[in-house]
Amino acid sequence: MTATRREFLAGTAATVALTMVGNGQSGSGSGLPKRPLGKTGVEVSILCLGGWHIGSIRDDNEAIRIMHAALDEGITFFDNAWEYHDGRSEELMGRALASGGRRQKVFLMTKCCGRDAKTARQHLEESLRRLRTDVIDLWQFHEINYDNDPEWLIERGALAEGIRAKKEGKVRFLGFTGHKSPHIHLALLDKFAWDTVQMPINVCDYFYRSFLHQVVPQCHKLGIGAIGMKSLGGGSNGHGRFVVEKVCSAAEARRFALSQPISSLVVGVDSMEVLHQDLAVARNFQPMTQEEMQALLQRVKTVAGDGRHERFKSTQFYDSTYHRRQHYLTEEAVRGRG
Repeated sequence: MTATRREFLAGTAATVALTMVGNGQSGSGSGLPKRPLGKTGVEVSILCLGGWHIGSIRDDNEAIRIMHAALDEGITFFDNAWEYHDGRSEELMGRALASGGRRQKVFLMTKCCGRDAKTARQHLEESLRRLRTDVIDLWQFHEINYDNDPEWLIERGALAEGIRAKKEGKVRFLGFTGHKSPHIHLALLDKFAWDTVQMPINVCDYFYRSFLHQVVPQCHKLGIGAIGMKSLGGGSNGHGRFVVEKVCSAAEARRFALSQPISSLVVGVDSMEVLHQDLAVARNFQPMTQEEMQALLQRVKTVAGDGRHERFKSTQFYDSTYHRRQHYLTEEAVRGRG
């Protein structure tokens, strides 16, 4: 439901106020600014290099070159997932970090798709092998998008396996991700002392199933590191929907997301050009003022309240095939034909 004007103005002010006191951003010399990752004691770069786009780059050498450049320029937080491009994303990242002491410079995150103990362990061991590492800094349960996912994660043993892996020293921190609905995130937040939570953070989220309004404040209350994603609105073609459909510019979208009280923002980079654009936003980052944020929100308000620009929330087309099958959803069912 679209916010009233009074709620809109009050919410804008509250968001900006929380941003100013909540980010705890620090400089990092010639690199990028860093922020605390909740109460983990770790500081991460404000940009996190997304693994999905890395796996979409056809030339292996170019993908590795981009990862090396990102690290050299100060992106020290790398994202991945067991399922990305059937493991290719993890394989490429493992190769990129295997030499020159690069693994030691990166806070490495990957994600598990399993909901039961056996599958979770299988995904963990395969991720460790592909990434060529003995320990994953942050292991997150991927796509908590369905109402029964929190229950499955606990009752079927995946969370217990994560706790076991942490005790074994194969995982340092545990979190979860999802892009569908805040109420599912909130349900899982109640069940365990998570280290991190990853969620959509963007200008349209403000008006539709808002993670920014509902989940981020709870993360701060609990000392959980909030990680943003989908700042450009997603899109299966690799281009941000907000930019393609002229909702706002990429720079505006990135800056809006970074102006929220999050620890880091996952960005999809599939070329050196995109990398340099994102680095420019982050390196010179200054939070939006209340006036700037209000002006941007007013611009997008009329098209932001029904999910048309956040189809990862309003449809199942952007749920991964793995997780659709996990919930017995065929392609025909997703398209309304089965």
